[in-house]
Amino acid sequence: MAHDAFTFVPMRPEHLPLMRHWLEQPHWREWWGDVDEEIAYVTDMIAGRDSTEPYLIIHDEAPIGYVQVWYLGDYQTGEWIATNPWLAEFPPETVGVDLSIGDAGNLSRGLGSAALRDFTLGLVKRGHGNIIIDPDPENERAIRAYARAGFRVIPHLEGKTPGVLLMRFELSDQAPASKVAMS
Repeated sequence: MAHDAFTFVPMRPEHLPLMRHWLEQPHWREWWGDVDEEIAYVTDMIAGRDSTEPYLIIHDEAPIGYVQVWYLGDYQTGEWIATNPWLAEFPPETVGVDLSIGDAGNLSRGLGSAALRDFTLGLVKRGHGNIIIDPDPENERAIRAYARAGFRVIPHLEGKTPGVLLMRFELSDQAPASKVAMS
């Protein structure tokens, strides 16, 4: 399904009630952590205490979801690698992305794949050449959406870390970038 370009607006404190509403939805509860903890993480991102960049996904002038980019180099410490050994497999300039569609009524409409593709192409334009995503291997809907967006399973890492399926963005699978706006 074709979609017009998306806009990605940096999260601000006034967006936190919407984020909380989404986090309380059943399709978020299944894959995200405790609502209050997640809100605290996003609050830290907004305040600059965490290098992860959180964005609202805007489509047809309305927020439809959440996407973030995080920097692997910030997590390549002994403590993190001990529980997530796959972190050592990537150069420190690698970035990871996470995405969730806000309301369940927007699921299975191609919005997540299209938004992720546009967001990721925006990251490529910013100079990021190694982009990954790490869904739970049981989250089949997300894996299908990420594959449609151009992410491919990294075969030598498949099954190495419980609860994580590592996928890398393959730019060669993509058409030229559409209009992408990252405000």
